[in-house]
Amino acid sequence: MTGRSRRGVKFPHAKHTNGHGTAEGRRSSFSDVSEEGSQLSPLKPKPSPTLDGIQEKPTAQEERAAEYEKKKANFVTRTFWTFVMIGGFFAALFMGHVYIITIITVIQIVSFKEVIAIANVPSRARDLQSTKNLNWYWLATTMYFLYGESVIYYFKHIVLIDKVLLPLATHHRFISFLLYVFGFVFFVGSLKAGHLKFQFAQFGWTHMALFLINCQAHFIMNNIFEGMIWFFLPAALVITNDIFAYICGITFGRTQLIKLSPKKTVEGFVGAWIMTVLFGIVLTHYLMKSKFFICPVNDLGANFFTGLECDPNPIHTFFWATFASLIAPFGGFFASGLKRTFKIKDFGHSIPGHGGMTDRMDCQFIMGFFAYIYYHTFIALNQVTLGDVMENAITGLTVDEQIELIKGMGRYLANQGVVGPDALSCLDTSLPSRR
Repeated sequence: MTGRSRRGVKFPHAKHTNGHGTAEGRRSSFSDVSEEGSQLSPLKPKPSPTLDGIQEKPTAQEERAAEYEKKKANFVTRTFWTFVMIGGFFAALFMGHVYIITIITVIQIVSFKEVIAIANVPSRARDLQSTKNLNWYWLATTMYFLYGESVIYYFKHIVLIDKVLLPLATHHRFISFLLYVFGFVFFVGSLKAGHLKFQFAQFGWTHMALFLINCQAHFIMNNIFEGMIWFFLPAALVITNDIFAYICGITFGRTQLIKLSPKKTVEGFVGAWIMTVLFGIVLTHYLMKSKFFICPVNDLGANFFTGLECDPNPIHTFFWATFASLIAPFGGFFASGLKRTFKIKDFGHSIPGHGGMTDRMDCQFIMGFFAYIYYHTFIALNQVTLGDVMENAITGLTVDEQIELIKGMGRYLANQGVVGPDALSCLDTSLPSRR
């Protein structure tokens, strides 16, 4: 019935004020009601207003202590792994060229893995496992081509006389091309609608990584074959420059060098260049005293204690130290820009306390490439090697011409008194002319 008030209906939240103007019907707060809901005695202390499971915000002193402990742990880890890397490197260095080559191989594989991982979208990668597998196929194909080029170039006198290896050596580039074509066909066949942008981005990103990492690592590998000094000196100059750039920067650095690396200063940049040149001259003086460092590789079983003999080539330390100080750091700046693009601090966590392998090698790749180009342009002598002669004889002469070449070399050696008449007659008997 309209206009009639409802009887017997209570409104528990209705406000009835007392003489003091307070609401008698309001809900009691946590400070007014105990856990059982009863009114607290004025003699009992009020419980803390914090809720269970909620931590109080740490004080500034506690935050500083936690940050200090974190930095301390990171320093200990970083220092430990620094000595592990230094010890492992010098152990491999003294054991011989094969062990350094193995280290370079591992470095480029890990660096490639880190670089392609930062552009890999996890959800897309799960849906397109074939694209991820294809990245490793590209790596294997590239390494087969580059390693084969190095082995054939430096060990022709071994490879070209082996019946099994000869076809692989003479057709190496064609085999490498076929491997790449197979990968290209598989890539095109695996394209899927809805994933095209991701797949083509991976294709381009992978090829960029192969060029910047594996191709440059290939030249570093060739530097080892030319002589250990052409590998060790450039690497040492980059490390030295990095150390002195830090020391000079924190000592008297004031002017910012480049925005990509705010901590890099002009004073540290120039000071590191001067110190690197001086250090390089001293280091070269001592390295030149060891034939292990200055002699090219003709025996992969050689080590630091093996007696090697060769005529040393001149070393232009000033230019190498200048490149290591003024140009190679831009490889690090390039890497910093790349990391900023993807909003990451490090390329990975391959080395505890140091970040990724790429973070340690960003300047070394371009420095090794420069060392190879400089060596073959200004230092290496343009002379015919035994491998070059054998390659021309095997690939450019017929069998009859090869027999005549052997007989001609036999007659020459007999005339020089190197071999006796019996050896010459043996050649004439066992190698009859096929004409």
